[in-house]
Amino acid sequence: MKKSLSLLLLVAATGSPLVAQDDLVNTFLPMFAPLPESAPSADNELTDAKINLGRMLYFENRISKGEKISCNSCHKLDGFGQDNLPFSPGHDGSLGGRSSPTTYNAAIHIAQFWDGRAPSVEEQAKGPVLNPVEMGAPDADFVVRVLKSMPGYVEAFQAAFPGEADPVNYDNFGKAVGAFERKLMTPSNWDAFLKGNKEALTPEEKEGFATFAKTGCATCHNGAGVGGHMYQKLGLVKPWPDLKDNGRSDVTKNENEKSVFKVASLRNITETGP
Repeated sequence: MKKSLSLLLLVAATGSPLVAQDDLVNTFLPMFAPLPESAPSADNELTDAKINLGRMLYFENRISKGEKISCNSCHKLDGFGQDNLPFSPGHDGSLGGRSSPTTYNAAIHIAQFWDGRAPSVEEQAKGPVLNPVEMGAPDADFVVRVLKSMPGYVEAFQAAFPGEADPVNYDNFGKAVGAFERKLMTPSNWDAFLKGNKEALTPEEKEGFATFAKTGCATCHNGAGVGGHMYQKLGLVKPWPDLKDNGRSDVTKNENEKSVFKVASLRNITETGP
């Protein structure tokens, strides 16, 4: 009610709803930021050799059980970084328990996975490979043996991690995939608008943003990712019906975080359902 009253007073003062809309847009813009060209990392330098190796590994299915599944199977780069399925099938057709999130822009999020159990894309990359439902590799040693059996990979790891005595290891696997994913950014007209190009958005889009902001959506969906920067309870306003996923409480063992998940990014949201 207070926000609506403030908007009416703003319109009355300016005599124009369009001016009021522009003022409202400018008021909320500091809550957002344009995407970076890449997501920086304090301990994983983004070299061309490392990024190229990460790209190879992202599409590699020979490290999975049955040699059928790669990162790209569930996080399709030609499908906005995910597979549009409620639950993704693993190496034997079994379904996982959550929808696969997009890998585009994910590296700028507060953490990885919906429950935030991995602090970085480097750590996240190592999880699904060993998950018995997903890629099903028996252990990290298996993955390393497979990669070492292919001279092309040995050379690529040596180039990506120069000076290391034994560069083909599982931590470096995660670093390479992470380096690749840190470059998966999808700038749009929204970013041009944030950088000062006021003509980058149509009048309808500006009106939509004003509505988005004044109704409170920006409280959670903000920052460069328009989300992905905090955790919130699913069903915050109304209880979520029949929710069986405990969310973040399974990670933290804190009952107060039951049904708490990472806030979804609204980047590419029309293409990343369900």
